[in-house]
Amino acid sequence: MTSSPFPVLDVMQAWEVWSMLSLTAPGIEHRTGAGDDGSRMTWMLHHDGSWARARTDIGDRTTTVHQGGPRRLYDLLEAIRRRWLEHGELPVYGARVTITPDGETTLSRGGWTATL
Repeated sequence: MTSSPFPVLDVMQAWEVWSMLSLTAPGIEHRTGAGDDGSRMTWMLHHDGSWARARTDIGDRTTTVHQGGPRRLYDLLEAIRRRWLEHGELPVYGARVTITPDGETTLSRGGWTATL
């Protein structure tokens, strides 16, 4: 269990963050909802067995995070959110696109790359 300084985010409604996360770690399923007590919760699942569950209680400024499997999905999300807050933008915007003759597509900007 870890804590996050950010409240639970509905990733599917935050298209900038969702776009970056989908390029960084394709195939994550997201579910977000609210508890009867008003708390906000989110679940992240990947077919490789990675998962994350996060909850922000009413009035709390931090989120409790549980995650397991080969990758820490919530940590990936947090890194994207941090970059977004620190730089005011995500590197996917303005990225250079390179397409090889065999169709491999790579996006790059600064030190960031993603191959599709």
